[in-house]
Amino acid sequence: MGKFPEADALIAKIVICRKCKSRNKLGVEHCRKCGYKYLRPKKRVKK
Repeated sequence: MGKFPEADALIAKIVICRKCKSRNKLGVEHCRKCGYKYLRPKKRVKK
C-alpha cells in the first residue's frame, strides 16, 4: 500500500473501470468516461 496511512485512505476510495481503466470515485454506478458498469477496487499491495 502507500507509504502513509493518509495515502492508504485515498487509495481505498478509488475504483477502476474494467473496460477503459479510468479512475472513478467510490460508490459510482458506472464509469465517468465510457459508461461501463463493471468496476473493480484499486489493487492494494500486501506487505
